[in-house]
Amino acid sequence: MKKTKIIPPSQDSERDDLSLWRQVVSLFAWNRDSKILLSIFFLTIGLIIYVWWPLAEELLSYIDWDGPWWLYMDWLLLGIFLFMSIAIVSRADLGVDSLTILVAALGGLVIESWGTQTNLWHYYTAERPPLWIIPAWPIATLTINRIVLVLNTLTKNSKESNDFARRANARRSNLIDGDTASSQEHAPRKVISQVFILKTAYWILFPTFFALMLYFVSPTFDKSYTLLSILLVALLIITPTDYRIALLTFVAGAGLGYYLELWGTTRECWTYYTFQKPPLFAILAHGMAAVAFWRAELLVKMVWVKMKRIIPLSRKVRRT
Repeated sequence: MKKTKIIPPSQDSERDDLSLWRQVVSLFAWNRDSKILLSIFFLTIGLIIYVWWPLAEELLSYIDWDGPWWLYMDWLLLGIFLFMSIAIVSRADLGVDSLTILVAALGGLVIESWGTQTNLWHYYTAERPPLWIIPAWPIATLTINRIVLVLNTLTKNSKESNDFARRANARRSNLIDGDTASSQEHAPRKVISQVFILKTAYWILFPTFFALMLYFVSPTFDKSYTLLSILLVALLIITPTDYRIALLTFVAGAGLGYYLELWGTTRECWTYYTFQKPPLFAILAHGMAAVAFWRAELLVKMVWVKMKRIIPLSRKVRRT
């Protein structure tokens, strides 16, 4: 009779056994990186206020400080600010978040340049684009990543599915020998149905967004910026990597995007050519942008891993 090796439970499997509430609470952990990230966040806000003080002064001028000032406060803006402040410091990891900040800042600059240069939207300062809006993209992207972590915990597969995945990984790693390794286990029907639902939802949601994008940007088909944007979005949609994370990221981005667009358009900080407050495309575009940034991070990580493998090999060749 052949014996099977005992596989010690991983940290992930231990977390799966925790109650759902404890798992969600653990996502809001505070650490040293949280302090650093929060300091950078407030420093950025302070720098924006200092450099563009006339804009801040104009905003504050709408508040009657001698009367019922609380009636004139922009509670939507304060609520968004507070939510983002809490979100970005939760389970902060500068090793991971630094790449997110870089990708989102560059991506935000590209998106803002495209929109303002093609007159799909414009800012009340008439800048194309205004530099003070660029830091909002990394902050929003970090917030979306935290929301995805929560959604991923709340909607993760059942314990049966997780157990099956761990057994499959164990077989692939040859951690189990004997009859157990040679036996064929089939995925639970629930797992198969979940995969089918995710794929179906993906191929309904993303093509629908793409059709909406084509309709919204149609007045700028003669612009190279728009053609490149359409091509990029099409490539992202037809080359999915993880259906579940893509859907969660899109939903999280669109959810946060609704409140950002609601504030920006109703305060006329920026205005779309359709004069909608806000247009549906703008809301969903935040979800697509979040997916694009996530995919860009995956690409950078993949290239970095390959580079680390190639560099040692080139050094060995030189030595020989």
